[in-house]
Amino acid sequence: MTTLTKGDGANDLSGITILGMGLSWDTTGGSSGGLLGYAKRRRGVDLDAFGILLDQDGQPVRYVGLDVTDAMDDGSVTSTGDNQTGKGDGDDEFIRMELNRIPAHISAVLITIAAFKKGTSFEKAAKVSCKVYDGTGGTMDVVADIWPSLLGTGNAIAVAKAVRAGTSWTLEVVNTRGNVEQGSIQALLRFAMNH
Repeated sequence: MTTLTKGDGANDLSGITILGMGLSWDTTGGSSGGLLGYAKRRRGVDLDAFGILLDQDGQPVRYVGLDVTDAMDDGSVTSTGDNQTGKGDGDDEFIRMELNRIPAHISAVLITIAAFKKGTSFEKAAKVSCKVYDGTGGTMDVVADIWPSLLGTGNAIAVAKAVRAGTSWTLEVVNTRGNVEQGSIQALLRFAMNH
């Protein structure tokens, strides 16, 4: 499986009509061992995945994530919703894009992971990862990995951006961290404008 990095530039998505981004994480007990570490792992940690739709001017116009599961109310960009623990195998949250159905005025979809709710942080999560899927053939097949940077500060990571390129799309790894006011969708959307 290929690992995509920021240095790869734009990855051509020609031939891919359904793109999936699966985000996953596990809970860490941090430096706490024993019973306290076990209790933290059992409770879980809540990260959130967002797909933020940008118009031709780079302005955010819609998003999926949390309780918003269909950005355009047409199934073109959807989310599985909010996993609040990171428990279990496989992807914890999943964003699906039918690229040929996304309205023409949308120029890009930015995939972001955030410790969005108050009291959450990346320091409480382990094995944060993003898998890229090709669903064109009817099944979601993993085609690449993106490893979000855990260095730096901030409670949001702009992971990758699907960008319209004429009649097709490209996928660019962004992999930058920043701060957003926890619980504020407006702050998250402002963060998206800078990526």
